[in-house]
Amino acid sequence: MEANLRWVAVTAIAPVTWGTNYFVTREFLPADRPLYGAACRALPAGLVLLALCRRRPRGAWWWKSAVLGLLNVSVFFVLVYIASQTLPTSLASTVMAVSPLTMMLVAWLLISERPRTTHLAGAGVGLAGVCLMLLTGAEEVSVGGVAASAAAMLVSSFGYILSRRWSDGADVLASTAWQLTAGGLLLFPAAAVAEGPPPAPSAPVLFAFAYIGLVATALAFTAWFTGLRHLPAGTVGLLGLLNPVTGVLLGTAIASETLTLQQLAGLALVLAGVVLGRPTRAERRDHGRAPACRGRPDRAGGTFPDRSLRRRSAVRTSGRVVPGGPV
Repeated sequence: MEANLRWVAVTAIAPVTWGTNYFVTREFLPADRPLYGAACRALPAGLVLLALCRRRPRGAWWWKSAVLGLLNVSVFFVLVYIASQTLPTSLASTVMAVSPLTMMLVAWLLISERPRTTHLAGAGVGLAGVCLMLLTGAEEVSVGGVAASAAAMLVSSFGYILSRRWSDGADVLASTAWQLTAGGLLLFPAAAVAEGPPPAPSAPVLFAFAYIGLVATALAFTAWFTGLRHLPAGTVGLLGLLNPVTGVLLGTAIASETLTLQQLAGLALVLAGVVLGRPTRAERRDHGRAPACRGRPDRAGGTFPDRSLRRRSAVRTSGRVVPGGPV
């Protein structure tokens, strides 16, 4: 129980920091350079994590890193940048609040993880709460911005579940570093062709890029992919509802906005949706059975189980010992 609560707390770091990303991008970063903005967010974060883990991809992880980097980083970051610059934070967050339902459906299709009724109910309750908090009808709506936000939600949901499907045998920090680095390397040539020379950044822009690169990207994505390793996809998706909650609270704290009764009711619904998505006792038991990887790195950048684990998992078949059987 305590271990799962710890993973929930770790995973929650991601949507909370992402909730600040819309505000920082909209207020401090150039609106006409989405490719450079996405590249400057991804590549430094990937290089920092790569320096920490000191592990290169091997074998199939070369092409897996490129595919996941394209989906989770290159395409996703550009779409989020466009949505941040063309939509009010409230509307962009509301569109992304559909992602829990999308993640559950993609997880069902790709990894046969059927969503629980409580997960679906939590997603519906949470989405209703987000709409109640954020949709006031006062903002002008950009069709392109809504399309970018919806596309970002679809691309990221598919990429995150694909990351979980391919996660066996790879360290979380290393695979996150590979994705961010690959995504950044794909973005810079595209930015040079489409947007010309990079803009000369001012001090506020540099500080903003440092924040979204180190906190809202390196730290957040490591926490998010860690959660995908240890928690059901439905639970992780519902934790994403903390993203718009953070946006509302940030507006209250920084812009001196006041929370209305409608917003408080919506906030309560969102939190109720997150609680509905908590892991059940059976899910906690099933996820707790997966042994932590220990030992030496494998060719894909993961680890082989150590010899003691191999001895404990050995089984006898036809009078001979076959290593690697069920524990």
